[in-house]
Amino acid sequence: MTSSPVSPPPDAARTALEPQLVRTAAALRALPRRSGVRAVVMTMGALHEGHAALVRAARERVGPQGQVVVTVFVNPLQFGAGEDLDRYPRTLDEDVLLAARAGADAVFAPSVDEVYPGGEPQVRVSAGPMGTVLEGASRPGHFDGVLTVVAKLLHLTAPDLAFFGEKDAQQLAVIRRMAADLNFPVEVVGVPTVREADGLARSSRNRYLSGPERRTALALSAALFAARDRLTAEEALRARAASTGHPVQDRSAALAALGEDRAAADAHAVAYAASGPPHGPSVARAAAGAVLEDAAHLDPPLHLDYLALIDPRDFTEVPDDYEGEAILAVAAKVGTTRLIDNIRLVFTAGAAPYPAAAQERHGGPQGKSAPAPVSGTTRKSRKSTPPQGPLGATR
Repeated sequence: MTSSPVSPPPDAARTALEPQLVRTAAALRALPRRSGVRAVVMTMGALHEGHAALVRAARERVGPQGQVVVTVFVNPLQFGAGEDLDRYPRTLDEDVLLAARAGADAVFAPSVDEVYPGGEPQVRVSAGPMGTVLEGASRPGHFDGVLTVVAKLLHLTAPDLAFFGEKDAQQLAVIRRMAADLNFPVEVVGVPTVREADGLARSSRNRYLSGPERRTALALSAALFAARDRLTAEEALRARAASTGHPVQDRSAALAALGEDRAAADAHAVAYAASGPPHGPSVARAAAGAVLEDAAHLDPPLHLDYLALIDPRDFTEVPDDYEGEAILAVAAKVGTTRLIDNIRLVFTAGAAPYPAAAQERHGGPQGKSAPAPVSGTTRKSRKSTPPQGPLGATR
């Protein structure tokens, strides 16, 4: 008796149907548009699971009748002097296969001459004030180069939807602002950061890290998670304080007199949390900063560029009384590799902060003065910090 043939799994089936590889704008225009919408996923190649998540999100959004185009182009305009343009990995054959497995219909991989036929463009898109802080301050002109190529690729691919990763939070913000300010007929969609099993955000630059360097690099995500967890702990203590039927400070003193030190410390923590308004932003900064400071003394060390808690609408630092969504962003160098990461948090008066990716977006006040980003902290500076409460918030 013969057995029935077994259908290949979806990924294997799509691998056999490689997406169409096109190299020129004319060939891209000749692609049939089908009856559905077109989505574009812009990359610089060296694709990994983070890129695959973008392609899968695009495929799910456009459905079987839609079209997903992945662009692969290493854009020279966004690399500054001394950056890694020449050694940036080029792996087009592998990129096409990964795009196929994730659900792409076409890969557009133009040459530099195809994108910039007259050489470096004389007219460029300016990122404005949002492009001069944080990543823009560390890499002057970077976001002007990003926006210029994104604008060109949006014109060339003519998509209805464009998907970008939330790991590059500032890039996503300036692209959204450009699309709104210049009336691009496209919806810009953010996709949550994809992480390795150990928490490190996936990046094409991770391949540059040696084993010891990778262990140090884990401090970036560890710092962000520490901030999130400390915020959650503070809100849990505030909730306990609100439900307490007697003065928690008196209970702490009574327990201490009885020698119940651990219970007394817990009661003191509850009392501290109840003593005033939420300490959220300062707690987040302190918790993340402590992890990064310790990482500066590892071998190899982590060299902090910035740690910033920012309003996602204009990338200015938020004040300590801020309520609404914020982005805790970090950039650092380990060895010769520069890495970035971020986490979205929501600060509210009466509910626990939570990662914002799975929640509705919340607004918050703008334009208030706030502490500057943390940069290059040392153990000496840590010893001179003001006295802290039980959750690390300065009194």
